[in-house]
Amino acid sequence: MSWADVYPWSAPETGRPVIRQVYDQVRGAIHAGALKPGGRLPSSRDLAHRLGVARASVVAAYDQLLAEGYAEGRTGSGTYVSLDLSGVLDVAAAEVSFGGTVSSEAAPSAIEVLAASPEALTFSNGRTLMDARAQDAWSVSTRRALRTLEPSHFGYAEPAGDLRLRAAIADYLRAARGVVCDPAQVIVTAGAQHAVDLAARLLLRPGDRVWLEDPGYANTWQALVAAGAEGHAIPVDRSGLVVQAGIAAAPDARAVFVTPSHQFPLGVAMSMGRRLELIAWARAAGAWIVEDDYASEFRYAGAPLPSLQGLDGGERVIYVGTFNKSLFPGLRLGYLVAPRSLVASFAALRRLADRQPPSLTQAITLDFLESGQFAAHIRRRRLAYKAQRDALAAALQRRLGPVLTVDVPDQGMHLIAYLNDRRSDLDAEARAAAKGVLTRAISPLYHQAPPRQGLLLGFTGFPPAAMAPGVARLAEALEA
Repeated sequence: MSWADVYPWSAPETGRPVIRQVYDQVRGAIHAGALKPGGRLPSSRDLAHRLGVARASVVAAYDQLLAEGYAEGRTGSGTYVSLDLSGVLDVAAAEVSFGGTVSSEAAPSAIEVLAASPEALTFSNGRTLMDARAQDAWSVSTRRALRTLEPSHFGYAEPAGDLRLRAAIADYLRAARGVVCDPAQVIVTAGAQHAVDLAARLLLRPGDRVWLEDPGYANTWQALVAAGAEGHAIPVDRSGLVVQAGIAAAPDARAVFVTPSHQFPLGVAMSMGRRLELIAWARAAGAWIVEDDYASEFRYAGAPLPSLQGLDGGERVIYVGTFNKSLFPGLRLGYLVAPRSLVASFAALRRLADRQPPSLTQAITLDFLESGQFAAHIRRRRLAYKAQRDALAAALQRRLGPVLTVDVPDQGMHLIAYLNDRRSDLDAEARAAAKGVLTRAISPLYHQAPPRQGLLLGFTGFPPAAMAPGVARLAEALEA
């Protein structure tokens, strides 16, 4: 007789979400010591039968346990309690009689203990998570690409990227972002920063004037400085880039580099009025707009605003996107959509920069897209990241409400916590780092606008259970 046969499973009660109740019971079984690290969880079908619930509810509960680090999936074998909990979860102390589950209030959770180490817990920006379904699907796509290993991998190929992948990207962008393009306009890059660098080198000559968001992304500014451009810092307010300020500062600018879907770092979305105003200026001035849409997939309230490229029709806008944020940073795969007049020039520059994108990586990503797994992954991540955002915001408010004002964004992968007192955010950043918590001071990202003192905290790379202990360590640093 196994532990699953004697553990006191109970049918869900009315008035509480079924998925949460299933999750609580399985989590309680782990803490009770009924299942040790490395032990196999009941199959979703079996547990659904025991509890009298839909199998989908058990699958969703298991996904949450996987995302939080309690469980790990093994392809073709099932779901197991994570081996990472070995030596952390004190089973002997947690053991109780099978008269009931362990209360989540009884002791710190294993994931909280794991999260307490500096190596395990930071709020660094740009980190991502993949659940077991996505990891398994990625493994399947990888094996499929390796099995076929087409002849194209054994020679040089199209510098702009595999045409089949470019077609899949074009299909996705037309449906998801309203981008107006065909596959020939898509140039595969190593990521958004690579695309921005290519655009800077192609569009700008030394001395050309360029608008940049203030505050804004430091790497974009550095790419333009490297290209010899004369940067003009244009302020950002709650509606995005202040276009009239740009016109006043440099009406003859050659280009503008913007992050309209989720402004970096402030997190605001550019209003429709500002979008139309910016496009009108670019057309009249013969200027280019480089639209960095780096985190457009992750919007948590309402439908995303259409891309600038789609509003413009692709005449004056170079659209930039990346899989490094939607999948994982180590992938190093992104893209730009060029106006037709610039396609040949971008392809030639791409060839000089790095000859071509890696063919095997493209083949795996193409399979992941065509199998429908990418769209499913994005839907699940959007829900998961919203929960992670809310957990971080709640923990900050609860523990540091008098010290910080939290700006909770409707989209993106990070939030800003503004310091309420006169302390330096650089000092706060250093103190947090000493406690093993990685944040980013935003004041250095300002150029001419009066800098605000605040901390940028990423939430997409850390499960909800990691937020409270992380904030506790941040509080220790700020209250010292």
